[in-house]
Amino acid sequence: MATNAEYDRLIDIGRPPNIKKRFPHSRALLVSGKVIDRAMTAKGGAMTIAANGRNSFIIRGALAAAQRADAAIIIEIARSEGNYCPVNGYNIAMYVDTLCNELGITVPVAIHADHYGIKSEADLHFAKSDIPGMFDAGITSIAVDASHMADDLNLLANIDINPFIPAWAGLETEVGEIKGDQGLSTVEDASFLIKGLNAHGIFPDWIALNNGTTHGLEASGQGIQVELTAAIHEALAPYCISGAQHGTSGNNSEKLRAIAARTHTTKANVATALQMVSWGVEVNDFGNAILDADGNFIKLPDQGVTEEVWAKMTAHAAKNGWKGGNYKNLNLPFENLLLSQPPEVRQRMCKGVEDFVYKILVEVFNAAGTATLAKEAILAAGSHDLGAKGRTVEDPAAWTREKIVARAKTLNSDKGPEGDFDD
Repeated sequence: MATNAEYDRLIDIGRPPNIKKRFPHSRALLVSGKVIDRAMTAKGGAMTIAANGRNSFIIRGALAAAQRADAAIIIEIARSEGNYCPVNGYNIAMYVDTLCNELGITVPVAIHADHYGIKSEADLHFAKSDIPGMFDAGITSIAVDASHMADDLNLLANIDINPFIPAWAGLETEVGEIKGDQGLSTVEDASFLIKGLNAHGIFPDWIALNNGTTHGLEASGQGIQVELTAAIHEALAPYCISGAQHGTSGNNSEKLRAIAARTHTTKANVATALQMVSWGVEVNDFGNAILDADGNFIKLPDQGVTEEVWAKMTAHAAKNGWKGGNYKNLNLPFENLLLSQPPEVRQRMCKGVEDFVYKILVEVFNAAGTATLAKEAILAAGSHDLGAKGRTVEDPAAWTREKIVARAKTLNSDKGPEGDFDD
């Protein structure tokens, strides 16, 4: 555990310039996503939760769990989640910083803009002003997700956007939309993306794959394909990139332990499970909601929201035809009602999340103790910027725009069905 003098030093050197400017008097150790990745790598066989903070109860509970476990952690929100949650890419850092100071959180926390979707070349113009704006607001890490587009356009979009992302920030890229067992990623298409970025001096910290999961509730029992993930990660080993596991909710603990132990994954996104736990919906030990005989969620009477509030939530969902994963749309319209509940109810909502996340961090993800490792990495570097893990090994002349387009035509990738696969 850092001494007071060491923590003062960490606050001084460990916080990126945007965080210092946005929160000049804060004692929260908000750091680059690179710091979190390095801590997991240093421990080995470890990954941490990237908790989608769809509401303040989730953020509060996840931070408390990380402090309890001495685990470095990521709090994130996807661009699409801002459409149906009170938390978005522009206010998430404010939520996290405020709660860290209120709760006395001293573990390193990265603020991640997850799934920053680029669905067509027309999105690039807006992204070039929007992304710097989110960094001004306090994010310290971003996932550029152009996986909706063809391989060449995905790569070119990542290259085009990169100058608008600070070099010190955590960076995630994605190949293959998260579509369950359809359109699975391959060594070939993942290598195309990473080699092309490498040739342009871009070294992502993480790559997200379509390795068998889905966003929302994983009910198929298939979930993460560990062997596929390991094979792709090994092929990318020369490029020093870690894995980001999407669609984690609903995958059993043994499969998640295998991902941590047998692949290079250091970041695991959890969204739907935390939302359900905060509301008091019954879930199994790996976060999948348990349904009654009629296919409805089971609300535990002594957990989460009050029975009166839950009745209003389910009635609103029924009125709008929302079922299953679409219960996510309840976050925004019920924010004020959730916050107006009695203190003991709000506390149990947060405590439910805390206990769930703590168990994942300690018993499944092997992340205990990584906060100390993250702090050591900052002190050793003497800076908030840990630099890139990789170096240029590809020939830039072989990856011009024209050659990227030509190379992409040689790929034989099945992207799976069209559709809306946003988180």
